Amino acid sequence: MANSPRSQEPRAVLDLHRDLTDSNFTVDGVTDLLGDRAMDAWLREQPVPARMALDRVGATQPRLAAMIALFLLGDPVPAAAVDTALPTVGASGLARLGLLEDGNGGDDATVRAAVDLRPNSTDVSGELYVVSDLGAFQRPGVLRHDHVLGIGGASLTLVRATERREVETALDVGTGCGIQTFHLLSHARHVTATDLSERALATTRFNLLLNARALGLDPFDLEARVALLHGSLLEPVAGRTFDLVVSNPPFVITPRRTRETDEDRFTYRDGGKAGDRLVSELITALPSVMASGASAHLLANWEIPDAPGTDPTKTWSERVEQWLTSGTGAWVIQREIQDVCEYAETWLRDASQQRDPEAYEAAYRDYLADFASRGVGAVGFGMVRLAQPQHPSPDHDPLRIFEHIDHPIQQPIAATLAAEWHRADVMFRAKGASGVVAGAWQDKHYDVAQDVTEERHGRPGAEDPALILLRQGGGLRRTVVLSSEAAGFVGVCDGELSARQILTALGSLLGWQGGPSEQLLREIRALITHGLLVEV
Repeated sequence: MANSPRSQEPRAVLDLHRDLTDSNFTVDGVTDLLGDRAMDAWLREQPVPARMALDRVGATQPRLAAMIALFLLGDPVPAAAVDTALPTVGASGLARLGLLEDGNGGDDATVRAAVDLRPNSTDVSGELYVVSDLGAFQRPGVLRHDHVLGIGGASLTLVRATERREVETALDVGTGCGIQTFHLLSHARHVTATDLSERALATTRFNLLLNARALGLDPFDLEARVALLHGSLLEPVAGRTFDLVVSNPPFVITPRRTRETDEDRFTYRDGGKAGDRLVSELITALPSVMASGASAHLLANWEIPDAPGTDPTKTWSERVEQWLTSGTGAWVIQREIQDVCEYAETWLRDASQQRDPEAYEAAYRDYLADFASRGVGAVGFGMVRLAQPQHPSPDHDPLRIFEHIDHPIQQPIAATLAAEWHRADVMFRAKGASGVVAGAWQDKHYDVAQDVTEERHGRPGAEDPALILLRQGGGLRRTVVLSSEAAGFVGVCDGELSARQILTALGSLLGWQGGPSEQLLREIRALITHGLLVEV
């Protein structure tokens, strides 16, 4: 496809990988040459410190310096320097692969990159080279509407939250540059990736070839493990099911305009539907492509009504809950809330639309008018996990959890989320017809998790604390307020006595009539579910 990386010559792509590695164009190589300060600035899209570092030390590693200037900074580079840095592929080979813009010609010809190509560290395949479109700091101006985004904060958030269990089939909905597919390949025998953008699919295919060895792929038979399908969201896989589904969909809420065409929107982030309809329809439809026992992981935005006197951190889930399909479990964690002004500013800045002040103000007004037309006061962002039961039971409604957690959490979080979902599901399924959880958990022995600390707060000189907290050092880093009875229970948990024995002893000490209260039992079950108490 025109204006896309071209992968019709697999051997040339493999040669490029070897040349890049030989030029020391690696995460460590780049960082060592530029220095941490310049790298941190570059990650904030500020290239000046990196250019100054190249002026100062670039001559010590000319091949690496040429690659940094070309692909990371987007600067013009002499074609001869590219030929030296990439002796097998050279500038002419990069041009054939669609990675260069036209040069200036002549004996002093310079070339410029048509793409961003950078090394990235991963925890599954070592180091990968990832091609995407140049950002605004590399090519000033508003981004093209079919921009192919590189590895960013949102895509890494999804990678770190996706369960890494071994599966036969996985689906990546809206693959972009392919980051989710790269990670799925580490634990899925076959991955299907879809995207509405043909440029995105071309970029993903190029990246798969470029990293074929690291990803365990046959570069001359990618189709044996990966299928790339063109189409909107789930349309290309209608009628099929998968063991694991991930999606970083185009969830950004953008004003719709009369007589709008596909070319008028940023397809990498905007699904072309009013409000949060794309996300709602996707969440509703995902169970149709989930096999029994499958899970789906995605990021999403949702609108929160402008209701004076209400706390959006408490009411946000009412809308999201309406999108869920009967029989499908869900865990939705809201990580951030922005009011409509903050939201508009975030996404106008994302596409560098602030570079045209007049158009910026017009677009800002469109955002606010659009939200006002639906009575929206804020927008939530978060992680969604859907679960298809292995053995559906008509006697049980599915487990559904909605939480607002906006403090920093441990990363990667995937293993923690998978373990907590399992514990919550086991506890949930222990409920009888009366809704009371069976007491089998009370016959088990528990210890306090190693990362848990206790805090007691009170007035100076007071005999008893006014507030007792448990803090979780890892995972979701929860803080739990304990009742005095729950604190007494936790204080005895060292694995020696069963929960039932501890409760019996507490009852004798405190003079309970009729056993522990349901409130205390709920507190303890929550501590077990959240991993503050661990079974021994």
